[in-house]
Amino acid sequence: MGPMTDTPATVLVVDDIPTKRYILASWLRRGGHRVVEAGGGEEALAVVRTLKPDLVILDVRMPDVDGIEVCEKIKADPETASIPVIQVSGNAITPADRAEGLERGADAYLSEPIQPDEFAATVRATLRYYRARQRAERMAARLSELAEITLEMNQAEDFERLLSVAAEGCSRLLERYSRVLAIPADGRVRRFSARQGERAAARLVHPDTLERLSAISIGESPGVQTFEIDSATWARVVPDSDIVARVAGVLCRTKTGRSPVFLGVETGSPLDGEELSLLRQLGQALALAVDAARAYAEEHMISLTLQRSLLPAEIPRIPGLRISVRYQPAVDNVEVGGDFYEVLPLGDRVLVALGDVQGHSLHAATVMAELRNALRASVIDDVDPAGSMSLLNAVLRRYHPGMTATVCLMLIDPATGESEIVNAGHIPPLLAGKGAAYHRFGNLLLGVAHERYRVDRVRLPEDATILLFTDGLIEDRDKLLDESLEIARQQAEDVGDDLEDFCDRLIATFGAREDDVALVAVRRVPF
Repeated sequence: MGPMTDTPATVLVVDDIPTKRYILASWLRRGGHRVVEAGGGEEALAVVRTLKPDLVILDVRMPDVDGIEVCEKIKADPETASIPVIQVSGNAITPADRAEGLERGADAYLSEPIQPDEFAATVRATLRYYRARQRAERMAARLSELAEITLEMNQAEDFERLLSVAAEGCSRLLERYSRVLAIPADGRVRRFSARQGERAAARLVHPDTLERLSAISIGESPGVQTFEIDSATWARVVPDSDIVARVAGVLCRTKTGRSPVFLGVETGSPLDGEELSLLRQLGQALALAVDAARAYAEEHMISLTLQRSLLPAEIPRIPGLRISVRYQPAVDNVEVGGDFYEVLPLGDRVLVALGDVQGHSLHAATVMAELRNALRASVIDDVDPAGSMSLLNAVLRRYHPGMTATVCLMLIDPATGESEIVNAGHIPPLLAGKGAAYHRFGNLLLGVAHERYRVDRVRLPEDATILLFTDGLIEDRDKLLDESLEIARQQAEDVGDDLEDFCDRLIATFGAREDDVALVAVRRVPF
C-alpha cells in the first residue's frame, strides 16, 4: 500500500475494539500519518475539541455514544464542522445504513471487511477534498480581509493613518512582521512597521531608502515587482532595521517619475504563491491609496493658495479702529469656497465688507472674486454703500443668473463712530459686549430680484466691538440656526481686551467646520 496522501495528516481513529484500532492505525502510520486513538464516543469528542485533527476514522457502533451521533456533534460545532469524518462499520452495512451515515454528516462510509487499498484510497480522496476546501476557505477569508484592509486604507483620515492601516493589515493578512515605506506630498519618506496583533509604529528611516530598494528591484520604471532579499542585503539597504530574516516585498510605482511604495514582510519561511499574490494586491492597493492621498494634499494646498490669493493680502492699520480677521477653510475639503471679506480705507471712513457666494466650488470662488472687484470699483469715486450693493446685485443677476450671494457692508467713521449698514440677506452684524445683540435691519439677498437697498445709520460707541461672520461659523446639521446664533451671541457678551484672542475663542467654540468661515471683528478705539 503506497502513501495515502502527499502530505502527512493527524488522524483520530475511534473504535471500542483495540484490535480494530491497531489495524487501522498501522495502515495510517505506514502512509506517514500521525495517529491518535480513542476508545469511545465521549473520548473522541473531547479529543476533537482540543486537538482538531485533520481526519476522523469513526466506528459506527460504540457502547457509550454511537458513531453517527458523534459525527453529528462534530459537524454541528462551527469550530470542528469542516473536519472530515470517515465512518466504518462491520454491522451497519446495508445501503440504507450507508445512506443514513452520509446524510447525517459523514464524508465517506466504509463497510467491513475493508481492503487496505480501498481504505488508503478513501483516506487520500477525503484528505484531498478536505485540504482543497481548507485552502479555498482560507483564501476566501484572506480575500475578504484584503477587501476590508483596502476599504480601511481608503477611509484613512491622514497619511500616517493610511500607512498604519497598511502595516497592521499586512501583518494580520500574512501573519508576519510587516514594513511599509512611502512618501507623502511633503516629500519626506515615512516608515511604519507592525507585528502581528500589535499596533503599527512609526520608525526613523534614511531619506534615500526607497531609492535603494528601487535600485535592486523596479528601477525607475512604473509597475509592480515582488522580490526577496536576504537579511544581510536588507541590512545594507535599510541599516537601522531590526529585521533579522529574509524579506519578501513588493515595490509599486503607478507612473513614471513618481516615488514608489514598498510593502514587505519578514519571512522565516518562504511565502507561497497565494501569499505573494496577496502581498502584490495589497501593495497595489496601497500605491493607489497613497497616490490619492498625495493628490488630495496637493489639490488642497493649491486650493488654499488660490483661495487666499482672492482675499486681502493684509489688513490696513487704521487710526481709531482695531480690526481682527479670520479665514478658516472647511476641514477635509479640497474645493475653494465663496466666502470673502474686505477692509477698504476711503478717506476719513472705512468700508468693511463680508460676503458668501452660494456653493463650494471653483465657480463660487470666481464669482466671489468678481463681486469683490466690483465692490472695489464701486467706491473709487463716490462712496455709497446702497449703490454699491445694487451694483453687486446687478452684476450677479446679469452675468451669473441662478447664483445667489449674501453680503453685508458697513461704512464706519472712526472719529465719530457714525456708521452705515447695508445688509443683503447676510447674518446680521453682532454688537458685542454686555447685552450683545444682532442688528435687525436687512434686505433681500443678491441675485434673486431687483431690490432697493436701504441704509441703516447707527453709531458705534468708543470701545464698542462689532462682529461680522459667515454662516460657516455657526451652521450645524444637527442644530437649529437660532441655537447657534444664540451661542455666538453669548460668547460676544465678554469680548475681553484682546480682540485676537476673542476671535480664536469664538472659532474654537464651534470646532472644526464643514464649510469655510470668514470673520471680521472691529473695535472702535481712541485715536
